[in-house]
Amino acid sequence: MTGTWKSTHSGAWAVDDSEARYGPQVALVVVDLQNDFADPAGSLPVRGGAEIVPSVNAEIQRALAAGAEIAYTQDWHPAHTPHFAQDGGIWPVHCLHDSWGAELHPDLSVKGPIVRKGTHGEDGYSGFSMRNPAGGLPVTTGLDAELARAGVESLVICGLATDYCVKATALDGVRLGYETAVLLDAIRAVDLEPGDGDRALAEMAEAGVVLVGIRAATS
Repeated sequence: MTGTWKSTHSGAWAVDDSEARYGPQVALVVVDLQNDFADPAGSLPVRGGAEIVPSVNAEIQRALAAGAEIAYTQDWHPAHTPHFAQDGGIWPVHCLHDSWGAELHPDLSVKGPIVRKGTHGEDGYSGFSMRNPAGGLPVTTGLDAELARAGVESLVICGLATDYCVKATALDGVRLGYETAVLLDAIRAVDLEPGDGDRALAEMAEAGVVLVGIRAATS
């Protein structure tokens, strides 16, 4: 990453200059900023989800100005998937393919490829990998190949939700060898259990994910 980074006593990291985090070998990955998550009328709304759209759009403009890549992930589920409570999972039915709920938020600026996940009933949260419902073997989404073709070495991640798809995408990014940062001002947590979001941030920081924002600099 191209910015000047500084350690904080919390074990997270902060960046001094928001304009310096992008360049031709960096990708901004916008995770699952979809109606079912971001809109209060969605089937699985994340509190404050719509509030991050302006911040995400501002990051998109910064990334574009610096020649960075931009990619979007999108849940795109069939009527039945291990994700759903009706099929043994924990979540209500959400982001059904070709539905309003699966669409990216209408105010989101879309300036790059969209990588869909769960299209054949796979279970998983990461933008990079899923589990095949038959046997549980890992299945790639194609995001890693998309970024490799563009020569990407570093990731900046934002979107929904902190404690699930953002976390899983960031941890996979580190596992795959990318220098990976998460933007605290452009994520929100489900907090299915109180504190899930904070625990997710701690897990990401422990794995080497860079946490960027006011909270990382002051906590």
